[in-house]
Amino acid sequence: MDISNSQRAEILTEALPYLRKYNGKIVVIKYGGNAMINSELKEQVMGDIVLLSLVGVKVVLVHGGGPEITEMLDVIGKKSEFIDGLRVTDCETADIVQMVLAGKINKSLVNLLGMKGGCAIGISGIDARLIEAKKKDERLGFVGEVTSINVKPILDLLERGYIPVVSTVGCDAEGNIYNINADMAAARIAGALGAESMIALTDVAGILRDKNDPSSLIPAIYIEEAKRLYEEGVISDGMIPKVECCVEAVKLGVKRAIIIDGRIPHAILIEMLTNEGAGTMVTEV
Repeated sequence: MDISNSQRAEILTEALPYLRKYNGKIVVIKYGGNAMINSELKEQVMGDIVLLSLVGVKVVLVHGGGPEITEMLDVIGKKSEFIDGLRVTDCETADIVQMVLAGKINKSLVNLLGMKGGCAIGISGIDARLIEAKKKDERLGFVGEVTSINVKPILDLLERGYIPVVSTVGCDAEGNIYNINADMAAARIAGALGAESMIALTDVAGILRDKNDPSSLIPAIYIEEAKRLYEEGVISDGMIPKVECCVEAVKLGVKRAIIIDGRIPHAILIEMLTNEGAGTMVTEV
């Protein structure tokens, strides 16, 4: 769609209050899973992140990569097994998780951000012991429950103008490597950073009152409403961990946590720079 120069100017003018609101503030963006599969959308997401960084938003990108881990395990002939939605992770699988997340995916995202004009540095939860963890459940093997977050390396990178790109592998004092749920890692990192917002890019529109009706999107909830929506069955299945991570982030002091549809072009900009926003926003009050 062609727009005139005056229309472009009007769009920028309308975005100004939101640019002022977020200038100098930290925003954690969680990116992963099925929202990463479309390469064209992935490039748009990276372009949006670079734009935000260039206008003064301190963006921290936290990513997972479940589909690519499954793909690599298939290549070596190892069957993926899940319990309660979490990948059973033995020693061999933990090595694959580290290789795929901290290697292939992390560096490809850093490269894409660079191609879009950004300046990014990729780190993992192991670097500077950013994410320390312990075993979440013996049945799951090396799936980690976060015990502490060291945000100093992230703050150091932000202070120097870089976009930190964090892969969600963790470690413990004995040197064990853990597969960390990216949603919960993003929530803990956002809380430790005192982030203005946490945005979770997913492959759904947000919380739907009727999961079969996209027009039934619930635009905002308070954390106290989440329990009622669980009981009513409105929040169910794969939406449960996404809402739990948003509630956790808000409880840790993040002002707002938002679930948005990563399949929509420029969803991050729509959420941050327009009055309507996108997806479902979770706040304390």
